[in-house]
Amino acid sequence: MDRSQKADSVAQLNAAFNEVGVAVVTRNLGMSVAQSTDLRNRIRAAGATYKVAKNSLAKIAIDGTDYVGLGDFLTGPTAIATSVDPVAAAKAVVDFAKTTDKIEIVGGSMGSQVLNADGVKALASMPSLDELRAKLIGLVQAPATKIAQLSTAPAAKLARVFGAYADKAA
Repeated sequence: MDRSQKADSVAQLNAAFNEVGVAVVTRNLGMSVAQSTDLRNRIRAAGATYKVAKNSLAKIAIDGTDYVGLGDFLTGPTAIATSVDPVAAAKAVVDFAKTTDKIEIVGGSMGSQVLNADGVKALASMPSLDELRAKLIGLVQAPATKIAQLSTAPAAKLARVFGAYADKAA
């Protein structure tokens, strides 16, 4: 990698760190190509990215961002999963880590808040933004459907009473 490629790599990483909501640092412990491809597909499906970067370049890229605290985690064969959704990257990596012992979650960061491996796992157990939005819409819609049910219930009861009287009179 020549100097200009390194500068481009640092610029891309820096731009990514300025846009994301969470970054998770993992350590590769000898994953096969198939496992690595599976991990990348899962992360991509979750709306996140997974990048293997030179630790020295990643440390330069996080300088001046909220993710400066990740510098301590960048030792050995590491990779960084990032996503705008604060839960997506953590959830994808933790779910994959449950299936194999070839990847280790080192730590992560939500902006300036540095997380250890247990913190990343706790973050992964939270609902994603899409799940929270669905719950919120459900809560907003629930009162409207209950009001509609209550407003039609008296008319339905009256119709049954009149029907019963009509059957009784006949």
